Amino acid sequence: MHLEYTGIRVMDLDRSVRFYTERLGLKELRRKDARADGLGIWVVLEDAESKQRIELNWYPEGSRHATPYVPGEGLDHLAFVVDDVAEAYAKLVAAGAEPAIPPSEYEGWTAYVKDPDGNWIELYQKTPPKARHP
Repeated sequence: MHLEYTGIRVMDLDRSVRFYTERLGLKELRRKDARADGLGIWVVLEDAESKQRIELNWYPEGSRHATPYVPGEGLDHLAFVVDDVAEAYAKLVAAGAEPAIPPSEYEGWTAYVKDPDGNWIELYQKTPPKARHP
């Protein structure tokens, strides 16, 4: 398991993308518009020198993620790459992590738990899930 990026919530996606790219020099790697799936839009940015990444997340009203927050407190989630999402999720929940969203195959097989303070932790894998046998 390794930390891949930090996701933050933004109120105006275009304004935030301009700030991080034009003012801070980050480059846009990819974006996904998932409003049709009841989610939102996210943009992954990377620093060319350090390779550190940040994901900007914008959620429309009605999205399950569109909960109120105070500007400046927009940490959305920390993302960890794992070999097996279902296994990592089960281990973390068994160890006391609060379940948030169980494993799914949406966008690269993800799941979410919450840390002791309620911060969201994304678990995702870059390879297809292993076949499960009963």
